[in-house]
Amino acid sequence: MQHFELKGQIRQVGNKAVIKAFRKQGLVPCNLYGAGLQNILFTVDAKELKGVTDTPKAYIVDLVLDGKTYPAVLHELQWHPVKDNCLHVDFLAVDAKKPVAISVPLVISGHAVGVQKGGKFVQNLRALRISALMDKLPDDITIDISKLDIDKKIKAADVKLEGISILTDKDAVICTVRATRNMDSGAAAESAE
Repeated sequence: MQHFELKGQIRQVGNKAVIKAFRKQGLVPCNLYGAGLQNILFTVDAKELKGVTDTPKAYIVDLVLDGKTYPAVLHELQWHPVKDNCLHVDFLAVDAKKPVAISVPLVISGHAVGVQKGGKFVQNLRALRISALMDKLPDDITIDISKLDIDKKIKAADVKLEGISILTDKDAVICTVRATRNMDSGAAAESAE
């Protein structure tokens, strides 16, 4: 999995006025915890943070705080309801020897047989939540749909990856090919003849 370096400044616990002042300076308050660490409060530049938040890709974030690097993953983001800017980020520190839970984007490949017969392809999920050791995490998961026929589905349970556990609900439908109205009317016209 790709790494993304993000530099931050350690901060002290502050009240609402202090947090508001950070945001006015273009900084986003953050928190790092997990992997036996004490909570570390810090701020990052809002523009640099967009490299992680405004992309469909998944990253291991290398947080550089006071010259020390902490590998982490995005755990929770808080967004402004109107302005759509990031208000706060929680990072979860990861250990190379323990499994990491992360959402990885899906890449669809191939042309579904059902679409060639006139069906409509529908993708329900854009990412799968998985768990694996840091060195086994993929950048993305490729789903081949070339054998997908009309009214057939690919579920999370159908995805098999070596050394990786799928955390997404096994019954969650990744994609399907649905019959269209044109197909239904064409079948009715054939049966009427």
